[in-house]
Amino acid sequence: MFRKLFNSFALAFANIRSNVLHTFLSVLGIVIGVAALVSILSLIDGMEEFARDQISQTTSLNAIIIQIEAYKRVNEVRIRKDSINIIDYARFKQLTENLSKPAKPHIRSTSSGEAELTLGKKIGTLLLATSETLEPTCVVATGSTFTEKDLTEKRNYAVVNHAFLKAAELNETTALETTITINNKPHLIKGILQEDEVNTPKIYFPITTLNETELQATPPEIILEAEKTEEIPTLKTDINTWLEKHDPDAKQNFRIITNEFRIEQATKGFLLFRVIMGLIVGISVLVGGIGVMNVLLISVTERTAEIGIRKATGANRRDIMLLFLSESITVSAFGSFLGLVLGVLGTMIIVPIIKAITEVPFYAAYTWNTFLVITTLSILVGIIFGTYPAIRASRLNPVEAIRHE
Repeated sequence: MFRKLFNSFALAFANIRSNVLHTFLSVLGIVIGVAALVSILSLIDGMEEFARDQISQTTSLNAIIIQIEAYKRVNEVRIRKDSINIIDYARFKQLTENLSKPAKPHIRSTSSGEAELTLGKKIGTLLLATSETLEPTCVVATGSTFTEKDLTEKRNYAVVNHAFLKAAELNETTALETTITINNKPHLIKGILQEDEVNTPKIYFPITTLNETELQATPPEIILEAEKTEEIPTLKTDINTWLEKHDPDAKQNFRIITNEFRIEQATKGFLLFRVIMGLIVGISVLVGGIGVMNVLLISVTERTAEIGIRKATGANRRDIMLLFLSESITVSAFGSFLGLVLGVLGTMIIVPIIKAITEVPFYAAYTWNTFLVITTLSILVGIIFGTYPAIRASRLNPVEAIRHE
């Protein structure tokens, strides 16, 4: 059996070598389809890795995020609620005091706006109303953050990042004790964050300086950093217990998110993207498969006499089918290999362009799944589109086939 398979593939390869140009033109659709598929899958895999890295960098792996649901669904349409159950700073402190495991707490209300300097210059910036801990990744390099007492007494202090200093044309020395106006309220810059790669100007200020209307407009979210990963389930239980105690509709009004959940959601999104793009690109592979079938049907016609002689000298229907299926699979594999090489080369050209445009450290990722998909695809295309020509060849009458010449 294995000898027959080997001989069939050897004959198929010899036939392809004798008609290289014809074969290449017939598999052009497969080459283009596979090249596009390789490029798309490797870019999507790269995007997924980049997304995972961003999730890990922006939020601790041990973080639990409590988000306030500001919208409700009415007939599958998202509509903003008339009134939102807000967790303000006072309730935030109550929640953290009821946790059975230690956790580093953060609260933030994020919005975009403007900060006005003393000389009237306005800077577009991200406004983050927070507690004294600011955000999980924040480190104050110069000056200090505001204190719990500052929050309790609603003092108008601010901490800024280096992107803000650059936009405002300030340095670390001149920025401290500078007054900036946020939401029509003067704030004194008390601290400057450690320099990082963030290009967006940011200003952190006490969340207690926001009134109820402002909190309703931009509902705060809470981040709790567990000390150990295994303590996350216990903390989630504590949070749920506290929320349900203070709000009968807690399940509808709040959402608890962990990094595991965020990564899982991102993975599902990228999987859906892969499937959709794969189906779109699959049309090109389908066209290529039809081209292969067309070439094989022509080959059956051209080799009718040869088929008749083979049958007359002892070859059975299965041998003839195996011969043409082997040729179909070989042609498809040849096209897939060319497509794979072209796809990798194409990705090597595309990635630097993406990095230049977006200015992000993005790379394509080649996984074994991609190569497995390409290998499986080439075999399936060969079998599916080679079956009909193979059956047609195997059913030829040997006497009539020999006379065909």
